Amino acid sequence: MTAGWMVEAIQGQTALPALAPPLSSYSFPARETLNYTVDWRVFPAGTASIHLEQQGSTMRITGSGETIQSLNLLFRVSDKYQSTFDLKTGCSYGFSKQIIEGRRQVNTDLKFDYGQHKSTQTEKNLVSGISKHEEAAIPGCVTDLLSAIFYAASQPIQMGQSFQMPLADALHTLSVAIKPLSHEEVKTPSGTYQTIRVQPVATSGVVKNKGEIWIWYTDDARHIPVQMRARLFWGTLTMRLSSIDQK
Repeated sequence: MTAGWMVEAIQGQTALPALAPPLSSYSFPARETLNYTVDWRVFPAGTASIHLEQQGSTMRITGSGETIQSLNLLFRVSDKYQSTFDLKTGCSYGFSKQIIEGRRQVNTDLKFDYGQHKSTQTEKNLVSGISKHEEAAIPGCVTDLLSAIFYAASQPIQMGQSFQMPLADALHTLSVAIKPLSHEEVKTPSGTYQTIRVQPVATSGVVKNKGEIWIWYTDDARHIPVQMRARLFWGTLTMRLSSIDQK
């Protein structure tokens, strides 16, 4: 859930754009928790939350996703994600995840060293006990799968104007375009919002599993992600905002 969707929905390689800094006029929340319901096709499947908290010059993001009790006997999901990025540059410092999906249990820690232009990933399979440590080259500034949702909110989101960003996914860095598609009124458990729907698209390369993802941001200065949807080979997942906590 949450950031894991982008792992399956977007993958490719191309010449990489520079990461534009967040707009100086954009105000990130000092502290905020976004809570979501999660549906698989038309059925309730779970809940998710994303917590943002400014820590000095950085933004710390933690996300989690859980299946509802009735689904746990069939296929339990309990995923946790963490990322941190610089509020002025948008550059991510790292991305970590702890995944429990059925019998699969994997912890992954990805760090970015911009001085050395490399990423370092440590991955441990908690079932087999096998660990891997790998490195890859990166450009001078990237975003990650979780930070990208909120970095994109800091950019101009207007019909007819797309923008690109270098996004690091494991040992691959992708060029991803954020393409505004339409203005839409969206109803969620937390209320009705005027939104602008965008689609992150790898600008070239192979799209893994031929998946697609869309994000509905509020069509205002905040650009709150009130709805997210991923269409993958095994079905469609939709996250709808259920509440916002300023704590």
